[in-house]
Amino acid sequence: MPASAAGASATPSATAPATAASVPFPAPVLTAPTAKPTATAVPRNPALRPLDARALQKTVRSLAAELMVPGAVVLVQTPAGEFSYAYGTRTYRGTTPVGLADHIRIGSITKTWTGTVILQLVQEGKLKLDDPVSKYRRGVPNGRKITIAQLLDMRSGLYSYSETPELNEAIDARPGRVWAPADLLALAWTQRPYFAPDNGFYYSNTNAILLGLIAEKLDGKPLARIFQDRLFTPLGMKDSMFPAAESGGIPAPHPQGYMYGTNTETLYSQGLPAFLQQRARAGSLKPGDVTALNPSWIWAAGAGVSSAADLATWARALAAGKLLNARQQRTRLASTESPAAGTLGIARYGLALAKFGGLYGHAGELPGFSTFAGYDPANHVTLVVWANLTPAPDGRSPATTIARAVARQVYAGPAGMEPLR
Repeated sequence: MPASAAGASATPSATAPATAASVPFPAPVLTAPTAKPTATAVPRNPALRPLDARALQKTVRSLAAELMVPGAVVLVQTPAGEFSYAYGTRTYRGTTPVGLADHIRIGSITKTWTGTVILQLVQEGKLKLDDPVSKYRRGVPNGRKITIAQLLDMRSGLYSYSETPELNEAIDARPGRVWAPADLLALAWTQRPYFAPDNGFYYSNTNAILLGLIAEKLDGKPLARIFQDRLFTPLGMKDSMFPAAESGGIPAPHPQGYMYGTNTETLYSQGLPAFLQQRARAGSLKPGDVTALNPSWIWAAGAGVSSAADLATWARALAAGKLLNARQQRTRLASTESPAAGTLGIARYGLALAKFGGLYGHAGELPGFSTFAGYDPANHVTLVVWANLTPAPDGRSPATTIARAVARQVYAGPAGMEPLR
């Protein structure tokens, strides 16, 4: 699965990982980790381990070096305290450290924004989950049979335009090109659907593009304004935005985003060939700076921008239903109980929402950035990770790989292995 299929997790390579000492990066610039006790005594939760800031820091630093990311940020919040940690630099072999306030592209976490707006429109009576897509958009293959719910839970069968060679060749050749949603759908319609509606699960960015267009049609506003009015302002998310297609920029401060190879080269396999992985570790193969790649190509499926703190706020609101009524929230959370895993390599996927063990949230990948944000409402655990590299030379997603390791140290016993397997 290419990096352009935002949110997909990569399969670990069999190649032996590099040691921290062998990675060609300067000594990491680190912020002091914190493990802050709460003001009042909190009964010990047997599902959770006490936060060990030193051990967590060691894990993050080791994995970040192994994955060869220039910079990464981790934020963990539990009833017992908080751990926050910034590793490395904003640029490849640079000197300016990344920080918790940095803005980053969040990739497919954007789908949870789009999905939440759609569910708000459902509870307002402006559409129904079982409405056919054809009611709102003409020309969709199987549009009379595909429902809004099937767009949300990736069971439409529609071909993901981001897997077409045409798109990947185009964004490699002209990274600044502005893509209209209609351009993206046109690419998808050149390919046959993967399967008939509701006859399988396939993670397709085409679904989110359609949902974004439907939201704009029903709300009568551009998607950026919809997100601001319905999501960011109510939650106080001051570091989050949906960039204008014409600019596609990231507000300062922000790191640069990097990837090894091109979108075309990583279309069918995110991992580099073994000899190129060796060159990357030796420093003779450098990652390309893809920060200027205009994210209009991923639009409602992954063009959002946020920060670690805002992602933590969002993850809690998403799992707690702060923007939905109780009925819609129950429907959404229950939707993740289906066994469909598909290309995400996760335990559960539902109405634009993933479930990683006890953590509800989403992962995101697009060229240059990988992210993870989740909240466990049963144990009150928030976990956010981002890195300014996607994918790692061996094909792994840096953010989800680090998040998995951190979760193992936060959760006690076998449960700690579950959230991101």
